[in-house]
Amino acid sequence: MFSYHRRIQSSTSVFDPQNPSLAENNTDDFPTYRTAQNSVSVLYQAHIAGAWRNVTVHWTKNLITHSMSITVDSYDGHQLHYQSCKIDLKPWHFWSKKGYKSFDVDDADVEVYWDLRSAKFSGSPEPSSDYYVAIVSDDEAVLLLGDSSKKAYKRTKARPALADAILCYKKEHVFSKKSFSTRSRFDERSQRHYDIVVESSTSWPRDPEMWISVDGIVLIHVKNLQWKFRGNQTISVGSQAVQVFWDVHDWLFKSPGTGNGLFIFKPAAEEEWEDAEVGSGSDGSGSRYHSTHSCAGRSSHFCLFLYAWKLE
Repeated sequence: MFSYHRRIQSSTSVFDPQNPSLAENNTDDFPTYRTAQNSVSVLYQAHIAGAWRNVTVHWTKNLITHSMSITVDSYDGHQLHYQSCKIDLKPWHFWSKKGYKSFDVDDADVEVYWDLRSAKFSGSPEPSSDYYVAIVSDDEAVLLLGDSSKKAYKRTKARPALADAILCYKKEHVFSKKSFSTRSRFDERSQRHYDIVVESSTSWPRDPEMWISVDGIVLIHVKNLQWKFRGNQTISVGSQAVQVFWDVHDWLFKSPGTGNGLFIFKPAAEEEWEDAEVGSGSDGSGSRYHSTHSCAGRSSHFCLFLYAWKLE
């Protein structure tokens, strides 16, 4: 069974793609039921100031605020520090939706450019289209987010980076009553994003059930959820095999709002998918299963963590 830690702890570890549980140790901001603040944290590795560094882009939104922050690892001798900048995107501050900031990372200038004036959102704090966020170092666009790259290059006058940034993980906290959605891509070579929805029926006297769908197609259906509140299954998303792990113990056995369901989506390496045996899935549908082991392909480095908080 896939292992992970339930609580966030401070850590100076660099993300290890073969141990995705470390992803939970790289972000200190952990929303609670009381704050009901949807948030998205995405970790990249980018080549900045002569070294590969973790770059975390964090989006948060609640009824009052909407913000984006960017954090970059910085080393002072043998000590790890974090250099960051925060951008408030409050609806009444239209001017803040386009701007520029700079900060220092190990004596090197890092510049952040953004334009979110026309950005479209699909229920998430993170934009889905019509925007860009560019991080520039040494006249290179070391990390470029969004679908408006031409506008970003024109404004920053930067050249494309010699080494592409690597997407490591995405972690999203979603608050809802029974339906939790997110968007993600599973192949670094493709810009296509898939819509993922987790739905559940946990009210008695009906037996609890859960459905996980991708682009409107149900790929996992778990019946008798009270007995199968933890599990894993491998699904096919496009041409990519994706391992899905879930733990919804707190939905069923704790008071509403005191615990979250956790869903982990991890692309599988090609050899894992080819060697997978056809067996009986959690719903008896004959889905593919396999044991987890180290992955060699770059696409298998990425993990999506979805924290689903049930509102009363």
